[in-house]
Amino acid sequence: MDIKRILILGGGTAGWLAANHLGKALEHRQDVTITLVESPDIPIIGVGEGTVPAIRQSLKRFGISESEFIRRCDVTFKQSIKFVNWMDKDRHGAGNFYHHLFDMPSPLGEDLTQHWLDNTNTAYGDMVSPQHKVCEAGRAPKRITHSEYEGALGYAYHLNAAKFAKLLAENAIRRFNVEHIMANVQEVTLRENGEIASLETDCRGSIGADFFIDCSGFESLLIDKTLKVPFVDKSHQLFADKAIAVQVPIDENEAIPPYTLATAHQAGWIWDIALTHRRGVGFVYSSKYMDDDTALNKLSRYLGQDIAQYQYRVLPMKLGYRREFLHKNCLSLGLAQGFLEPLEATSILLTDFAAGFVANRMPKDSEALALLSEQFNQVMTYAWERVVEFIKMHYCLSDRSDAPFWVDNRDSETIPSELATRLKLWQNHYPIRQDFFSKFEVFDLENYLYVLYGMHYPTAPQVAAKDRREAWQAQARQIASVGEHLMKELPEHRELLEKIAVYGLQKC
Repeated sequence: MDIKRILILGGGTAGWLAANHLGKALEHRQDVTITLVESPDIPIIGVGEGTVPAIRQSLKRFGISESEFIRRCDVTFKQSIKFVNWMDKDRHGAGNFYHHLFDMPSPLGEDLTQHWLDNTNTAYGDMVSPQHKVCEAGRAPKRITHSEYEGALGYAYHLNAAKFAKLLAENAIRRFNVEHIMANVQEVTLRENGEIASLETDCRGSIGADFFIDCSGFESLLIDKTLKVPFVDKSHQLFADKAIAVQVPIDENEAIPPYTLATAHQAGWIWDIALTHRRGVGFVYSSKYMDDDTALNKLSRYLGQDIAQYQYRVLPMKLGYRREFLHKNCLSLGLAQGFLEPLEATSILLTDFAAGFVANRMPKDSEALALLSEQFNQVMTYAWERVVEFIKMHYCLSDRSDAPFWVDNRDSETIPSELATRLKLWQNHYPIRQDFFSKFEVFDLENYLYVLYGMHYPTAPQVAAKDRREAWQAQARQIASVGEHLMKELPEHRELLEKIAVYGLQKC
């Protein structure tokens, strides 16, 4: 059977990212139609308001103006995740922190990790990247004279998820002729071979297709309720299974941090994301170690005001992923594919990765689809497992012993075996590029370096020749000098956003 009709179930970020990826990849195929069916009665989750740098390439590929994106989606720049209190306060000080920066470490020459291991009195990020100083100074990653999607430093975005979905929708409809149908699905019809044949809707009747994409969120109407693809539970490794999400206003003159703030507490952590007119704050916790009332009280204490005055949501988080992501003629994306706590903007990251992977390999018929399914499921299982390991590493490296949550996260029975093997290897030698041999590592060498040594992982120092040590020292001084220069040259974060609102950025 030829694949000419593609149907996406569900809007939101996942559905419209998929529509844009497919629209772009198939814009030369006049025989292919793409339809997105969205319920008028189901709001998007809208919690994931942070991204990673890879999203810039996707937006540029879709033909979306960065200036328009920033103006319309309340965008702020994200250069880092600043982790606060993830280490023991008695050993590392109250308010201890480190940055997981978005610029590459050691950009001026050799990897400075060995030099840092010999000189751990300086924060790792501060030694290996000028971006550390820029973040702490509250500066933007670029100037108004930079071209769209270009900058002096690496960056991603914070954004209003609902407005982002609307912008993606408009782009897919206008640029790629995606058909948009507002309807509620009442029934799913299957073919004799178990594939999906059509969706039966309340106002548009039966809508058939050759290939379906499930972006129906936690409901997982197609991949779970219809096709019964099993779920791989990861709650034995990642304990945080609830989040309280709230939006609070900020003063229009208040400084905007150019990073996500991730503050640890006794049973999880708090995300704090500043947009131009409000903060999105989420209290992530484990229901095994903290009850809902305690969580609400602690979030109120963090905000310095009673959370009851705002609308908030308590979100259960079922942690894990589908055993198959592409099953028969159905691809799952977004929350329908799986969910891990939003520690590293994982949902949008994996959705963007998976949608791009399939769009660029979109099969023309059922035979090619079967071949793609096997490869895609292997790739995505590998990717999800590596993300689980990367998130778990943040917890099991912590030396906090003030609460059972942190102690239990170091239990070897809860640490994935591949992560345990890597950590043993890195006790003797810091990570190198060859340790990340797959092209499908969602988090790569630089991500691990920032977290490992931001959290003071005890890798044994190696003996180095005097000339190398001198070269490292010179390089570290140069990075520090660049950081001082950028602190003075780059604009204050809110100042740049206000200029973009008026003038826009230079076109590519």
